[in-house]
Amino acid sequence: MTLSYRIPRFGPPPDPQRRYRLRPGAYAILRDGDRVLLTIQREPGPEYQLPGGGIDPGESAQTALHREAFEETGWSIGNLRRLGAYRRFCYMPEYDLWAEKLCHVWLARPVLCLGQPSEANHRTAWADLREAPMLVADPGSAFFLHRLIGRR
Repeated sequence: MTLSYRIPRFGPPPDPQRRYRLRPGAYAILRDGDRVLLTIQREPGPEYQLPGGGIDPGESAQTALHREAFEETGWSIGNLRRLGAYRRFCYMPEYDLWAEKLCHVWLARPVLCLGQPSEANHRTAWADLREAPMLVADPGSAFFLHRLIGRR
């Protein structure tokens, strides 16, 4: 028996004239009751995001998620549960790169604030879980937040 699994795509379709580099990443919905911890990236423009980022070569998705969440929020995280994945094709100005982002999304709990975000141009903000989908800029992140709200 063959299983078929489609990873949803959000955002514009890929441009057939452009070459994209696969960029896997791990992202977290950091939930504490009825609120979630988001990161605000100030450059190239202010944007609410789920904490997370690229998975480095040789790094597991979970290790990347812990590292990225800490760098972008200053929090340690726990109780990870994978929610799914999505793709998006976009330009990443910080790397001057056209990427096919393969975004793995996890639900996690913020455990302990260990300090301020160490990643430049990031700060954190708590948001009401029901308002968070309207705040995040990425439609894939909004999809997983909506899906989480629907399961309550």
